[in-house]
Amino acid sequence: MPRWKALPEELDPQVREFAGQLRRLVDRSGLSLAAVADRTGYSKTSWERYLNGRLLAPKGAIVALAEVTDTQLHHLTTMWELAERAWSRSEMRHDMTMEAIRISQARAALNEAGVAAAPVASRRAARTAGGGTSATSGTGVGGGTGVSTAGGPVGEGPGAGRPSVPVQRSTAPRIPQQPHPGAVPDAGGSDHLTGSGPGGRKESGRRKLPLVLAGVVGALLLIAGAVLLTDLGGDDDAGAAAATPSAEPTASAPQLPAGVECSGADCTGQDPEAMGCGGEFAGTVARATVGGGLVEVRYSETCGAAWARITQASPGDTVKITDGSSEQEGTVDADADAYTPMVAVKKASDAEACATLASGTTGCTTPE
Repeated sequence: MPRWKALPEELDPQVREFAGQLRRLVDRSGLSLAAVADRTGYSKTSWERYLNGRLLAPKGAIVALAEVTDTQLHHLTTMWELAERAWSRSEMRHDMTMEAIRISQARAALNEAGVAAAPVASRRAARTAGGGTSATSGTGVGGGTGVSTAGGPVGEGPGAGRPSVPVQRSTAPRIPQQPHPGAVPDAGGSDHLTGSGPGGRKESGRRKLPLVLAGVVGALLLIAGAVLLTDLGGDDDAGAAAATPSAEPTASAPQLPAGVECSGADCTGQDPEAMGCGGEFAGTVARATVGGGLVEVRYSETCGAAWARITQASPGDTVKITDGSSEQEGTVDADADAYTPMVAVKKASDAEACATLASGTTGCTTPE
């Protein structure tokens, strides 16, 4: 019988009761954890977590265990539902505790940041207070008041702080301007300047804009032509090299399902459970009864490998798998069962399992 570890003290009573029931089912079946893992499709590591209370078994694992141990599924799933609710409550309490811890840490960090920022804020306020009033008050840095020529306040500038000088207005009569000889009066009395004379600068500015645009377009066309000529006169060898594939395509390795770690010859000598070849990817293709033990050939088409398994055996019994050219062997310990490492086979019928009991009885499997 396997020796179970003590369940965690903080475990919920319903989860504790459910884990104890799973342990009793495994004990009554006489199977080791390796055999339970192989027959249910869930790894040995997972079952160790389920049975030691570190993880709640999923419903699929419970259904598979009920089939393996000939247990009424209805009662077992009822206990699982109660344990699942208790497990969810425990996780919720744990999440709330962690959230409270994070909130308290955030508050403490904010308080520390506020204490550190207070001196900085006070220094900034002191600098602002000592820097003088704003420009809208009319007082500059030097304390002077800026006044515009019209008598109103102005902002800081080169003339700030200096009194304004009153502007003397001329009392002479205004002489009307004569139209320029080059201007043409319109119906409204305004003069439009032509291109002649000093007043023709507006018209010349309008004429320069199309010329500038034409010059820019011409420069762009020259640049584009130079780029095209450079590309056309490039190195032909470089283009040929770019067109040549860099490497020949290679055949990719077969895609293995998630959790499967080997295939074919790579599986020889490997543990089928550790490589993910057992469980749902394996099946029994041959069996025989030797003494009081059951000998089986387990074959995984996914991995392209086979191994031997013996159950209901006695310590000291051995089991062996062979494919005609290589063989692997396993020995039964206190768990009353054992399985061998894998051998690579092309088809299931290439593998044969044989058992040698401690009493001297031997026997081999026959294909089903």
